[in-house]
Amino acid sequence: MSASGGSTSAPVAIVTAAGRGMGAACAQLLAERGYRVALMSRSAEARELAGRLGGWGIRGSVTEPDDLARLVEGALDRFGRLDGVVNNTGHAARGGLLDLDDAAWHDGLELLLLNVVRMSRLVTPILKAGGGGSIVNISTFGAKQPTDAFPISSAIRAGLGAFTRMYAARYAADGIRMNDVLPGYVDSYPVDEAALATIPAGRPARTREVAEAVAFLISDASSYVTGESLLVDGGLP
Repeated sequence: MSASGGSTSAPVAIVTAAGRGMGAACAQLLAERGYRVALMSRSAEARELAGRLGGWGIRGSVTEPDDLARLVEGALDRFGRLDGVVNNTGHAARGGLLDLDDAAWHDGLELLLLNVVRMSRLVTPILKAGGGGSIVNISTFGAKQPTDAFPISSAIRAGLGAFTRMYAARYAADGIRMNDVLPGYVDSYPVDEAALATIPAGRPARTREVAEAVAFLISDASSYVTGESLLVDGGLP
């Protein structure tokens, strides 16, 4: 899965929710390192970014199975191979632990866990046939350090961590790895003074810093790392 070689041999990575923020930073960094990128976002931004990066993009949502299938099929049709997937997504609803209704919890399940399960169903046979690959899920620090500021995200992404461990064990022999990146507060959205005061590093992460962790886990540099959840949180307690 090296990023060396000519245009047709260069590795291919899918990035979802790639129109802005961490997803866009991941797409930009992977393109810089020789990947051909297939991008998706709910807005037209991912398609526009893909054009600037020499990749391919569509408008769609990670909560729509047909959009995920269209993304995977289009990437394979256009590039002829698939080497890596970055499962990025938006944010679940926030509110009091028992104030959030069933609909909010069901929406969170679709957004934060089932998107990864569905993508895995689509790409695993492709990666297996190609000799392996790497899947990286962008999660949150709350998956390991639950906080009632983000109850749905904390609970469901803890489940994502369990899925990642099970998937990694099941498909390691096929050369397919899955890992999670758990960002803390990131500069792609406002961070209030109270939250900032809890960060030992004294600042939120830059989106590029999160992308560097993702790029490491996608690449052969992490070839013996699977089933892990890597905190990128500036030392949050």
